[in-house]
Amino acid sequence: SEYGRAWAEIDLNAIANNVSVLKDTASTAEVMAVVKADAYGHGLIPSARAAQRGGASYLGVALLSEAIALREGGVEGPVFAWLPTPGDEFEKCIALDIELNVGASWMLTEIEQAARKLNTRARIHLKADTGLGRGGTFLNSANSDSWERLVAEVAQSQSEGLVEVVGIWTHLAWADSPFHGTIGNQHDNFVRAIEFAKAAGINPILRHAANSAATFALPNMHFDLVRPGISVFGVSPGPEVGTSESLGIKPAMTLAARLVQVKDLPAGSGVSYGHEYVTSRDTNVGLVPLGYADGIQRAASSAGPVLAAGKVRTIAGRVCMDQFVIELEGDLAQAGDTVTLFGPGLRGEPTATDWADAIGTIPYEIVTCVGPRVPRVFVGGA
Repeated sequence: SEYGRAWAEIDLNAIANNVSVLKDTASTAEVMAVVKADAYGHGLIPSARAAQRGGASYLGVALLSEAIALREGGVEGPVFAWLPTPGDEFEKCIALDIELNVGASWMLTEIEQAARKLNTRARIHLKADTGLGRGGTFLNSANSDSWERLVAEVAQSQSEGLVEVVGIWTHLAWADSPFHGTIGNQHDNFVRAIEFAKAAGINPILRHAANSAATFALPNMHFDLVRPGISVFGVSPGPEVGTSESLGIKPAMTLAARLVQVKDLPAGSGVSYGHEYVTSRDTNVGLVPLGYADGIQRAASSAGPVLAAGKVRTIAGRVCMDQFVIELEGDLAQAGDTVTLFGPGLRGEPTATDWADAIGTIPYEIVTCVGPRVPRVFVGGA
């Protein structure tokens, strides 16, 4: 292989195609492709460009620094960033035409200061907490930081020419369970929040609530814009929504490595730290040079599936910082051979979802955790 120890191959055509499937699914709503966390581990700039090629008219990120990185990487078009910290780079974002979230009074205050300094108008999206209990403000809250108070402050700011309200948005608590009782509730709360803002003279063009699951499963949550994240990268948001295959999307990341050693071990040999795995017969083992420093969770000890020497095998014993062992059961293999941890599943390899199931987590964590020591190799696309 022309690659070194390990690599994550990213299929940019898959990303573009997945977005175009999402665009069809969202019918009249526009698509904001969420590319936070280095595009869920897939590489920020190439993934963002592939998403745009597939028809995403917006890009969404969590951190302001991620939005700045998009602009500095030459990515144009609307970008929305929603997780600022006090003292963040508001001025730089406004100067780079990045749209910002206002989910609390302090955010508005800092954005106003930055807009005054730049003598311009900041583009903002107001965040309603409709029942997730995380970011944003509640309607009819006794809390001083209520939707009513925030809307009044924003209306004032709007009249002073400091902000332009582009969007009102919210986040669903249970969208991966599309029939969950909270969803109707959140829908009604969101509509009420929008009506209240409208009465105060705030009437943005974009109302958005739907994540990946809601894009596929809840058409009444589409509004003007959908915000898919994990499905952009071809991974299903959850079993109740469907498999990647049934949704018509394809996983974009394949994580592979090369064996660095193959050796024989007699029956009764302890393998890896703490000898949690002991060989039950004379056998051979392969050493895979990836570990928890690369995002292979320690929870995958004696659990993670790997395609090696033609078969799917389970990690033998503990995952170490830089390596783990697999039992090869006498099958022929040698140093330099490629092993595949996960991929689209089209060649018999496990998927990120298989990994998540094996270790009791979600596939979002599997792909997002692949660490910076693993080079991203991009295929497909311009």
